[in-house]
Amino acid sequence: MSGQKTFSLADVAAALELEFRGQPDTILRGIAPLGTAGPEYLSFLSNSKFKSQLESTLAGAVILHPKFATDFAGNCLLSVDPYLMYARASALFDPFIKPRSGVHPSAVVVAEDIHDSVSIAANCVIDEDVHIGEGTVIAPGVVIGRGSRIGKYCYIHANVTIYHGVSIGDESVVHSGVVIGGDGFGFAPGPHGWEKIHQLGGVQIGSRVEIGANSCIDRGALENTVIGDNVILDDQTMIAHNVVVGDGTAMAGCCQVAGSAVIGKNCTLAGNVGVVGHITIADNVHITARCMVSKSILQSGSYSGTFGVTESAEWRKNAARFSKLDELYRRVAFLEKQFKMKDEGEG
Repeated sequence: MSGQKTFSLADVAAALELEFRGQPDTILRGIAPLGTAGPEYLSFLSNSKFKSQLESTLAGAVILHPKFATDFAGNCLLSVDPYLMYARASALFDPFIKPRSGVHPSAVVVAEDIHDSVSIAANCVIDEDVHIGEGTVIAPGVVIGRGSRIGKYCYIHANVTIYHGVSIGDESVVHSGVVIGGDGFGFAPGPHGWEKIHQLGGVQIGSRVEIGANSCIDRGALENTVIGDNVILDDQTMIAHNVVVGDGTAMAGCCQVAGSAVIGKNCTLAGNVGVVGHITIADNVHITARCMVSKSILQSGSYSGTFGVTESAEWRKNAARFSKLDELYRRVAFLEKQFKMKDEGEG
């Protein structure tokens, strides 16, 4: 693999600040699952249901919780949170090489407030009054509109379109095909059809945000659409105008949030969740896949349901009883028939 990185077990332990057990000079060339890892690969165990794979794994080293390490004879790194350590180790072995600073000759750059360390690749267009901070990478084909602000150490992947009046904080990642700052869905019915409501707000995105490929974040109608710090949005997420998403919230693929909805901090929305407009979701709310959130949720907790969300415990009970609806219907119909026959007999 081009750009492959290698580390000794001791190097990895030092980088992750973990205690290790085994041969410190063991060479590791990457990360792989327990079941397929070879002697030059690091692996991890974060789910106890895969514990049986420890007995047969060929991994050169395994990140383990101390409670599982006592029965493991191989090289290991000890952590109370192996999955988090796997995430940090993945950064060590990432073969990606950051582009060098500079502006490609084919780029059109009108803006002047661009740090010398910024990398601007081929066929980019950077409009006037744009600010781009230290260490940021602008990949090929990116368009950044007038008056937008991109912070330090961001990575804007190929073919992203950032309209005018957009602000992105530090250390954020925007993946290919994303459109930020397009017009919100604003139209008023008039005598001759729909009349456009011009979207006069912008988009404000915090720091350490990651936006998945082909997602869209619309600009606000009058005020900004706001995405807080440490938010992660999966591919094909749709954020409509004037939505507010609190710090630390995560949305899986294909979520759609309608205009002026407010989503709290540290929430999770599983795949294909829909949120209607003008409602509020409290902090620490967790919504399971394919829910339609049609009313405000004002208490933290887990919520589920295709036909309108309810508390997850209640939804599970209802779901278990759903398969018995036909039986219940027949029993009720039978009882109604019996009562009717009794009434007729008494009459």
